[in-house]
Order: sequence, then C-alpha cells, then structure tokens
Amino acid sequence: MPEVNVTKPREGVSLITLDDPATLNSMSFELVEKLYGALAAVAADNDCSVAVLTGSGEGFCSGLNLEDVGVPPGTAGMTLGRIAIRAMETMSGLVPKMRALPQPIIAAVGGPAYGGGFCLSLGADIRLAGPGARFNAAGINNGLSAVELGASYLLPRLIGASRANEILLSGRVVEAAEAERIGLVSRVVEGDRLLEEALDLAEQINGYSTFGVAMTKKLLWSSLEIGSLEAAIDLENRNQLLVRMLTKNLDEAIRARREKRPPVFED
Repeated sequence: MPEVNVTKPREGVSLITLDDPATLNSMSFELVEKLYGALAAVAADNDCSVAVLTGSGEGFCSGLNLEDVGVPPGTAGMTLGRIAIRAMETMSGLVPKMRALPQPIIAAVGGPAYGGGFCLSLGADIRLAGPGARFNAAGINNGLSAVELGASYLLPRLIGASRANEILLSGRVVEAAEAERIGLVSRVVEGDRLLEEALDLAEQINGYSTFGVAMTKKLLWSSLEIGSLEAAIDLENRNQLLVRMLTKNLDEAIRARREKRPPVFED
C-alpha cells in the first residue's frame, strides 16, 4: 500500500517521503491523495519553515502507475467525461498545491523522476540530485504528450526553451551530471549524502526569518508569471516594505552584527 510519510528530522524542517518503493513511488490516485494530505499538513504546521520532498528506495517518483492507478476520488455516480477531467485535475493540481505552500520545498532526487515525477521535481523551489537521478518526460514515450502538471510552463523557464523543447520532444533521459550542467538541478551530491545535504540546506534556510522566507518564495513564483521588469520591481518593493514594517528583523540583524552573534528572528 503506498504511503506518504511526514517526519521532522530537524527543527523547523518537515521531510515528505513518497513511500512505495516497489513501484519507484509511482503516482496512483491513492498515493496522490496522501500527498495532498501531507502537503496540507505541512502548510498548516506553523513550526515548519522548510520542507524536503523525496522518495523511498531507489526512486524519486516514476510517474503514473501504469499497472494499478486506481480510481480518482469523489467520482461515484459521475459520467465518463466528468471522471476523466476529475482524474486529470487530481494529478495536475499537485504542482499548484506545492507552489501555494508557504514553506519552500527542496526536492531531493536520488533516482528516476519520470513523467509526473519529473513534474513534481519541477514544482519544487530547489532541486538537489544524487548521482543516480534521472529525469524523463515519459508521456511522449508512451504515445501521449510530454507536457503535463505544468511542465510546458516551468521547464522552459528553468532551463530555456531550446533545451526544454529538445528534452520534451525527444523523450530522452537526462542524467544527473547533465541536469546540473543545464541548471535543472542546483547541484549533484555525490555518494549517499543527498538527503543530509538537503536537510542541511533546509536547516540553513530555517535559520532566517520564516516570514521573510515565505514572502521570498511567494514573490519568486509570482515573478515567473508577470510580463516586465517594472512589474517585478513593484512587487519586490511592496514585499520588502511589508516584511520591514511588520517585523523588527532588520533591527535584530544590525544588533547581532554589532554583538558578533547570529541573529534571532522572531518576526
């Protein structure tokens, strides 16, 4: 039975683990519904500032479970057309849900991230890869389109249109080293330290203002969707002013620097 586990390995850090290793953590409706529940629980956790998303076993997420995907939730009595659109919306709603989380999400990709699993990695705010990470838009290999769960929007913005088009249209696998070279992931972590590196990064981010981090995430996503530098700067001005006026964080940072100690942000 697929599970999605949420633990607190570090103070202020939630670890979300897709746990169906026999299928490389594939996306059945059961697992997806549990992932929604996990994201909601993390979003509501006021003691959590950062989340890490990973998969158990040798995979991150192998995409749609082609053997036993199950039934979309809440479809009793629906016609076929309504069931079909509910199924698509259930899967595709995950990335907007990740975006809406106040906490930044670090994807720790240790193995295959295929199809919808590739898209889940794109929905994270930061991606770290292990040496065995592999990325693939598997839909096109299965006779479907390569674009789903926001991939057509996110991938070109992350790595540029030409590279994104080639990866999505060719259906080829992107290995960890190439993913780092083209900026798909921030870095490749050698050996078996991937999760520890992700948790270390999460702990570093957790040391900053929770409010400031949340507002930074919100603006970074918003700026992907607006049409000009001027609009982005207008948003930044209001964002920065909001954090400055509603907290004493800057005053604390100045005091801490004078006293040669780490700042303690109480927002």
